[in-house]
Amino acid sequence: MLIPLIVFLVFGLVFGLVLGWTARRFRVESDPVVDQIDALLPQTQCAQCGFPGCRPYAEAIARGEADINQCPPGGEAGIRALADLLGRDPKPLNPENGEEQPRRVAVIDEAACIGCTLCIQACPVDAIVGAAKLMHTVIEDECTGCDLCLPPCPVDCIDMVEPEPAFSDWRRPAPGEATS
Repeated sequence: MLIPLIVFLVFGLVFGLVLGWTARRFRVESDPVVDQIDALLPQTQCAQCGFPGCRPYAEAIARGEADINQCPPGGEAGIRALADLLGRDPKPLNPENGEEQPRRVAVIDEAACIGCTLCIQACPVDAIVGAAKLMHTVIEDECTGCDLCLPPCPVDCIDMVEPEPAFSDWRRPAPGEATS
């Protein structure tokens, strides 16, 4: 009984050492400029820029294959930040990619939802939860407002709304009391 345990322990140790060595030996260094560009993007993964996500868009900007004005969720502030980082002149948002809007989140009318799971499959950030043939709901804190869940919904039970402001203090101030 003790010998099989020791054998598994030795195999686990050897495989762990081999995996650790290969992870260090074959580590892929990422481009720091791409990392900086990606950090400035809003991480909505909405594909409005013409790329499947923020990281591929950042890589295309770094290679000179995409312009800095293709991200509607980042808006003018994002374009200015990218221009400052890259030493370029800011440009207006490219209207072919969409227009800047306030932050929005998806809300599912749970009574109308048929549980088809098409919205779950379309969500790039896994903000929609539910099961087949059961209602779905959106995790508001995870939703990036990318609108990618709208087109596949066969019953149009998803709306995009501005999120409710978060409460930082649930205590209601007394009349005449200063708020923080």
